[in-house]
Amino acid sequence: MESMAKKFDVIVIGAGIMGSCTAYQLSKRGKKVLLLEQFDFLHHRGSSHGESRTIRCTYPEDYYSEMVLESAKLWEEAEAEIGYRVYFKTRHLDMGVPSDKSLQAVIASCQSNSIPHRVLNREQVIQEFSGVFEIPENWIGLATNLGGVLKPTKAVSMFQTLAIKNGAVLKDYMEVNEIKRDDERGGIRVCTKTGSKFWGEKCVVTVGAWMSKLVKTVSNRVLPIKPLHTSICYWRIKDGYNDNFSLEKGFPSFSSYGEPYIYGTPSLEFPGLLKIAVHGGYPCDPDKRTWAPALLGNEVTSWIKEKFADRIESAESVLTQSCMYSMTPDGDFLIDFLGGEEFGKDVVLAGGFSGHGFKMGPAIGRILAEMVMNGNAEGVELKYFKLDRFEENPRGNVKDYEDQVNSVKSKL
Repeated sequence: MESMAKKFDVIVIGAGIMGSCTAYQLSKRGKKVLLLEQFDFLHHRGSSHGESRTIRCTYPEDYYSEMVLESAKLWEEAEAEIGYRVYFKTRHLDMGVPSDKSLQAVIASCQSNSIPHRVLNREQVIQEFSGVFEIPENWIGLATNLGGVLKPTKAVSMFQTLAIKNGAVLKDYMEVNEIKRDDERGGIRVCTKTGSKFWGEKCVVTVGAWMSKLVKTVSNRVLPIKPLHTSICYWRIKDGYNDNFSLEKGFPSFSSYGEPYIYGTPSLEFPGLLKIAVHGGYPCDPDKRTWAPALLGNEVTSWIKEKFADRIESAESVLTQSCMYSMTPDGDFLIDFLGGEEFGKDVVLAGGFSGHGFKMGPAIGRILAEMVMNGNAEGVELKYFKLDRFEENPRGNVKDYEDQVNSVKSKL
């Protein structure tokens, strides 16, 4: 007779930020939860590790701004439970030419979502941010109060710890290769390559860049998710300017619209270094990555030299870290039931976070918990995240502005 210890209300597969937040939310609601991870906990092979992620509520799409606002509150609630910080607040600055459609959509989204914001000209940006940014005369800035830095590895550990505190069971080195309907008892049977078997009434799959592979294996369904290898770069601050780029002095998280789309965070994790990275990467197989850093090109060096008035050593970065995006054709998430006769609403998928999902992990965990428990989620319009949107249009959701993520394979 199978041990009752292997029976759960919900089995969550994938222990990155999404799976860990989901396990926390479910366990907080009194559910018996199992969280499985194919590698070591807190590993660096996926998308939920490293020293920093940006949090901002400035999005061209209204539905993300609302999710970030919810997540900001949930980040603080989790911090209060655990007793330490993973969310370091500052302001956020978006910048670019006024004609950029994405930037204009961001401004419109701030207006429709009643997000406090200020559109600044060049002189106002210089005054507002103590002369750190030297944007061109024809550029504008968009200043908002909700910005900051999230500590990813520390944050994942926080949600896993809170889930354990609530009674969840966590197991690593459990690579799942089978998810099936249990015809005898109902529910879902989950098996691993090492021969372990678990049973749950419901199942949530949040395996990041491995989502397409796993879903194809267990259901034959093909998902339009393309893994990209990306590099996070840090640049040395020149002597005498370290304080200018610190949280304490009010330096913001920032995004620069156009080609390339550049983003960064205050100097925090590595003293004397500033994180400045390009939103993009090159296609990869998550199991056969070269780990080679993406070469950013002269346009990034020029951007750093010009926008920071030569306060940053822009010749080359001094530190790089590897990460992966799980890209969908439209850059929007995939959050839906796997469906079909076998799975119906008993298996929920969440993936394709396209390089901008980490900040929304707490809200997504709440959404997935409600979907698996109730068949729907309150306060979110899930139509933008449906799997079948690509059957109607291979490019997914139609948007009237530029793509922000690009492949840089040609620059290797």
